[in-house]
Amino acid sequence: MRAFVHRYPAVRYATRQIRIRLPQRLGGLDPAHVPPRVRRFDVALPRRAGWSGAGPSSLAVTAPGDYGVPRRLESGGLAAYEPETLACFLAALEYARPGAVLDVGANIGLYSALAAARSRRRVFAFEPAPRIADTAQAIARDNGLGFEVVRLALSNHSGTAALRLSTVADTANSLAGGAPAQFSRVPVAVESLSHWRERAGAVPSIVKIDTEGTEPDVVAGSLEVLRRFRPWIFCEVRPDHGVEERLMALLEPFGYCWYHLCGDPPYPLRAVIVGRGPDPEQRMWLFAPEPVPEPVWRTARDWYRALGT
Repeated sequence: MRAFVHRYPAVRYATRQIRIRLPQRLGGLDPAHVPPRVRRFDVALPRRAGWSGAGPSSLAVTAPGDYGVPRRLESGGLAAYEPETLACFLAALEYARPGAVLDVGANIGLYSALAAARSRRRVFAFEPAPRIADTAQAIARDNGLGFEVVRLALSNHSGTAALRLSTVADTANSLAGGAPAQFSRVPVAVESLSHWRERAGAVPSIVKIDTEGTEPDVVAGSLEVLRRFRPWIFCEVRPDHGVEERLMALLEPFGYCWYHLCGDPPYPLRAVIVGRGPDPEQRMWLFAPEPVPEPVWRTARDWYRALGT
């Protein structure tokens, strides 16, 4: 029943309206804590000191009211959502060699929107969940941004798979296994990044991966891309299921350097990849094809301040 309610927005909204009218002792909800049916707001986009590029000063967002990323952006702006990673991502847009940006596990396309707004690179947002992909497409259209939404899950093989749609949080959708009581399932197309790249003719320069536990599978399906194009990789590392060990085994043969994006830049070069850190929300890592030079960290610091942190 919970999965059915989650899958259909009208049913979910009606259920909430009923619970709002019930006394809390009978399972009713506090109206002050019930999200709106739709969120519409603008979020300011940063401009670092000395940056001479063009682009919009804000991003118009229209999204379902219960989506997690829009909720955080509306309440705290970009500073409330992975500011360390956003700052380094913006710096990479300036320093990485020419090529495309691939946002794997894009959700509503925040990283894609930033890349399209603050660079002239080709940008691809990979989001297999149908309703979330619709939201990302609407954000690209409403803001006149040229990023392309690719309705595809990336992994280490091609075919189809069951995408588990979390009934708890839209940011927890994944191809990885989960408790049946917490997920509904939808079939999605799956492809390896190397195979997609060959078919699309893109030249990846920056890749962001956040796929809720299947990041090693995405990297495993990208080995030809790593060998030929050596992109910068921003990747979430979860402290379970051997994710850290698998990532190190995949990346070490290519000579990648890894940095945990936690706290103020610059970040030290790490000898091992570890998913657990002082802040459980700071799970993003930078896997760089070579040691990151000091000018990149200086630029990241400027973007970090511009984000309002």
